[in-house]
Amino acid sequence: MITRIAVVPCPPLLVPELTAGSGPELAQLRGACSRAASSLTDVAPEWVAVAADPTGPRMLPPASAGTFAGYGVDVRVSLGEPAAPDPELPLPGLIAGWLRERAGASSVAAHLLEPGAPADRCARWGTDLDRSTGSAPTGLLVLADGTDCRDERSPRPVDDRAAPLDERIGTALAEADAAALRDLDPALAELGVRGRAALQTMPGVVAASGARWHAEPLHSAAPFGIGYHVAVWSRLG
Repeated sequence: MITRIAVVPCPPLLVPELTAGSGPELAQLRGACSRAASSLTDVAPEWVAVAADPTGPRMLPPASAGTFAGYGVDVRVSLGEPAAPDPELPLPGLIAGWLRERAGASSVAAHLLEPGAPADRCARWGTDLDRSTGSAPTGLLVLADGTDCRDERSPRPVDDRAAPLDERIGTALAEADAAALRDLDPALAELGVRGRAALQTMPGVVAASGARWHAEPLHSAAPFGIGYHVAVWSRLG
């Protein structure tokens, strides 16, 4: 059963080798992601992960490995077992493997969802994922960026709807509000919320657990014009 959920973004800039410098905003983001990932290892050595990716739906098993060479530096990671790196391993798989290694987890199986999947299907995935883990405590890593059109530093033209949407997502994560995540409009993916489908698996996990959850918000900011949220939800009882 899933007993802890860590929500983190998955930009390549989390990996120090891929960036020329590290200002305070980036250091805070990296630190928050490391704390969130480590909290999963505190409850279980084996993780599952969910992310939205155009190559989904599919699952990347712990035997998967990859490299950040496509992002400029040949930093190699694995999801568990040593293997030859797949140069086509999607970014969510790379970040999941990188965080796994930093947090000392033994393995992570990464489930990639269709970015445009409806909210109810995402919730069912979450419910099925929780049931598939059996009775042993399991950590869930949710890889999800926020909007990418916040301000002049954003990669896309500024949209006035972006900041309020990021605030809604950040508040829902800070308050363990599964209903608020369930109610996110899939149409708002046009604001660049590539992790919307992954976030909407969380209500399914919560419903399957039949338990209350406690939230620990760790970070919520848009240092590069992109919304990044980091939080940990823990199952109570």
